[in-house]
Amino acid sequence: MDIFSENKVVAVGGGHGLGRMLAALKDFGENATGIVTTTDNGGSTGRIRHCQGGIAWGDTRNCINQLITEPSISSMIFEYRFRGLGELDGHNLGNLILTAMDNLSIRPLQAINLVREMLKVEVNILPMTEHPSDLRALSTKGHWVKGETSVDEMEEDLLRLDLDPEVPAISEAIEALKQANAIILGPGSFLTSIMPPLLLPEIGRAINSNQQAKVIVVENLSPEYGPAGRMELAQKLAWIERACQGRKIDVVLGGQPHPDLEDKWNIVTRDLASMNREWRHDRDKLSLAILEQLS
Repeated sequence: MDIFSENKVVAVGGGHGLGRMLAALKDFGENATGIVTTTDNGGSTGRIRHCQGGIAWGDTRNCINQLITEPSISSMIFEYRFRGLGELDGHNLGNLILTAMDNLSIRPLQAINLVREMLKVEVNILPMTEHPSDLRALSTKGHWVKGETSVDEMEEDLLRLDLDPEVPAISEAIEALKQANAIILGPGSFLTSIMPPLLLPEIGRAINSNQQAKVIVVENLSPEYGPAGRMELAQKLAWIERACQGRKIDVVLGGQPHPDLEDKWNIVTRDLASMNREWRHDRDKLSLAILEQLS
């Protein structure tokens, strides 16, 4: 038995951040699970949702892309993005494939598992919900905005964040969280990647009920913009703990020290940056830092 077979790790988030984290956890194989945000309404994903409905596939596709270990014709097809004039311009073929498979399947999860099998991806990938929903935010001045892109562009600070409509979490995600030895939140956009799954009450309850798991928050290496960029780290951590039914964060893992927060949270500082892109996490450094917390 080794650390990879003895531990189950669940990472929560979306987009590039969760994909990076899952790539760092790929040695856990089927013992690693990603719970992916499904509220994106921008770009190719947003256009597909507008025409076809359903959940947002972009973040899931991004996670799968970062977990492909054997480049192939299939992986090249999955990552292909159309260019030129007309309606296909800007569409990612992976998004279209997932949408088509979803239409042919009983559940969106079946579509994901078919693609995972085709691309030889061992890590489990779960949508946070199988029902379409959008992010909605209330500003401190009483203005509501709807949709991830609108939330990111808000000029006012946020008072509240929720999902519209309210939807159930996928049952497999709840089960994975209950069995996890470590639950990792981040890196990624705080309001539009990390928070959406936590807005599902069952997700927060599952994290809170698993008192044996170590809850780890991984900071971004570069500053955010928009309303998330105006939030202090302490405020973000408080939002996470409130969404998790008061469950205390065990470790805040980042590249910079926070001496002012050490009386309330366990701050662990490590060099996590990629050699050639300081704003991006290095997979190997991230993997070692997570393994350190499991030892």
